Amino acid sequence: MTTLRIATRKSPLALWQTEHVADRLRAAHPGLQVELVPLSTRGDEILDRSLAAIGGKGLFLKELELAMQRGQADCAVHSLKDVPMELEPGFALAAILARADHADAFVSNAFDSLQALPQGARVGTSSLRRQAQLRALRPDLQLRDLRGNVNTRLAKLDAGDYDAIVLACAGLQRLGFDARIRARLDAPLWLPAPAQGAIAIECRADDARVAALCAALDDADTQTCVRAERAMNRALHGSCHVPVAALATLREGSLQLQGLVGSARDGHSVRAQAGGPAQAPEALGHAVADDLLAQGARALIDAS
Repeated sequence: MTTLRIATRKSPLALWQTEHVADRLRAAHPGLQVELVPLSTRGDEILDRSLAAIGGKGLFLKELELAMQRGQADCAVHSLKDVPMELEPGFALAAILARADHADAFVSNAFDSLQALPQGARVGTSSLRRQAQLRALRPDLQLRDLRGNVNTRLAKLDAGDYDAIVLACAGLQRLGFDARIRARLDAPLWLPAPAQGAIAIECRADDARVAALCAALDDADTQTCVRAERAMNRALHGSCHVPVAALATLREGSLQLQGLVGSARDGHSVRAQAGGPAQAPEALGHAVADDLLAQGARALIDAS
């Protein structure tokens, strides 16, 4: 009997995503035993500072990668938007599942939309990308840090700490909080994080058995889109320290990519978009990054 051990963070959303992957793997490979290995990461433990201040989203991966190196786990499940552009040596992405809703969600108990917020309303988000777009659309708002898992963030909103918060639609939907979404923040006015809504499985680069098991869950269309988005981000040297947004869409073999680099301080941003064949997503990502850099994105990135 084959057993597969999956490392995961302990947050409700991470556990949901890993259970989802486990169920899909069991369905794809009858007889496969799948076990979860829940772990705590520094990104989950340090909640009094922004991710950018404590080292970035890679903090969510480190302990899970160490578990794989030690032989405690065979693979790990991540939100792909949290996965750095360059993996640590010795690791590879074995599969990227079909993407869920890519958009951000405007969540409020009293207001129906971002435009309906009163002057000076308090909006919670620690994402520099979200802060940049909020400042561009509503420079009057008070932007306040918001860390913690989805349940914690909703509880802070319900306690009256904020007038509204911005979260990912996919996370809310996966946890059964669809009704909390008052409005979707979507393209072309608003762009998500690169690869937002996609789940990835990471394994050791030399583990052909695990890679073969996970490959059954890979979605080709999602792969194409997120490769373009991540290539753009990589070319910009983007991280959670830099407000970078991207969205690729695939239609009838043609790929379209929209990109944005902004300032979380004043909302100034540059945008670019281009199209290309689905067979060359990285080339499209580089083209959009070059356009953004030509418009002055480097100054925004260096100032972040």
